[in-house]
Amino acid sequence: MKILVRALLGASALSLAVTGVSAETLTIATVNNGDMIRMQKLTDDFTSKNPGIDLEWVTLEENVLRQRVTTDVATKGGQYDVMTIGTYEVPIWGKQGWLVSLNDLPAEYDVDDLLPAIRGGLTVDGELYAAPFYGESSMVMYRTDLMEAAGLEMPEAPTWDFIKEAAAAMTDKDNEVYGICLRGKAGWGENMAFLTAMSNSFGAKWFDMDWKPQFDQQPWKDTLTFYLDLMNNYGPPGASNNGFNENLALFQTGKCGMWIDATVAASFVTNPDDSTVADKVGFALAPDNGLGKRGNWLWAWSLAIPAGSQKVDAAKAFIAWATSKDYLALVAENEGWANVPPGTRTSLYENPEYAKVPFAKMTLESINAADPTNPAVDPVPYTGVQFVAIPEFQGIATAIGQQFSAALAGTVSADQALQSAQQLAEREMMKAGYVK
Repeated sequence: MKILVRALLGASALSLAVTGVSAETLTIATVNNGDMIRMQKLTDDFTSKNPGIDLEWVTLEENVLRQRVTTDVATKGGQYDVMTIGTYEVPIWGKQGWLVSLNDLPAEYDVDDLLPAIRGGLTVDGELYAAPFYGESSMVMYRTDLMEAAGLEMPEAPTWDFIKEAAAAMTDKDNEVYGICLRGKAGWGENMAFLTAMSNSFGAKWFDMDWKPQFDQQPWKDTLTFYLDLMNNYGPPGASNNGFNENLALFQTGKCGMWIDATVAASFVTNPDDSTVADKVGFALAPDNGLGKRGNWLWAWSLAIPAGSQKVDAAKAFIAWATSKDYLALVAENEGWANVPPGTRTSLYENPEYAKVPFAKMTLESINAADPTNPAVDPVPYTGVQFVAIPEFQGIATAIGQQFSAALAGTVSADQALQSAQQLAEREMMKAGYVK
């Protein structure tokens, strides 16, 4: 079957004219979060405009997704035609030749409308290797009613000390209300994303300028000790098992006073169909310690085509549809502006209707506050805010995440976890040739 991709002047960014009898099936691997599930429900719009393409979804938990797509793309297995990957993978995989360039998307797609910070993280040597489905930073989401009852007022730019004070004041364990909910589930994109971003605000760093690991230094001890103190005193039970989705459920059911996590969660905690506290949520920048760095990250869940796919034209058509201005309008029409995938396009933040969304301004400010080229207080040899953009990071951070999750569970001490982290990182960095 032959597929011809053509640009449309009308509503769709790309459409396909298909010759042949049978439909071609795209296999799409994606993460099991709300925005991606919503996209699946709206794909009739795509298939009706592209009758020669069927879609098959593989929807996975975040850690599992990363393992599966990493294996497939590295071996050019061809299991998936479209992958949902992040800002960490794109530059590494693009340099390896594992992804298909998206530089030939049509003019109507308007690649220049993509937010510079997000587009830059998906571009290697001038080639766009993934299109952002949504972009995010992290911020504080908090219960305005509990904050008021505690006699406190959340600053727009809080400190970690204020967060601790507020968490103590809002905790009511007898009624299963916990002052703070933070990621504890082990994973380089779960607890280590949060803790790495947090550590930047404590003056910590993964490596010094000679690539020597820094987990044996005081700033990392300060970070982990503060985190464990917060969670052990004011967090929910079983927090070492909680990632993004688990904390989202806790917040939506009224069990969290504050939650510091992805800005994309704002639409879910303020949706009255899903959240019992939808009308009682406020937003603030991620905390700092007065050292010039906030504990917020920069990320985009993006759609990319692995080099092993045999259906590149159809895959480009789908990606152009799912990440287009028209898709944002489709979500707004069906679900309201508050549920539009955020953080990808300048035009969205210039839209007067979207400006009315209560978290729109804070999301953009949080994205702009992250600096992946200068993430730490001190100079570092790497880029990335909540990750280190080297291939070895994924394995090292997964192992360290298990140590820190064990510390939260109480099976090892903070000092033991940090000692193990230092040893793990030193061994792997020496093996990889960064440290002699």
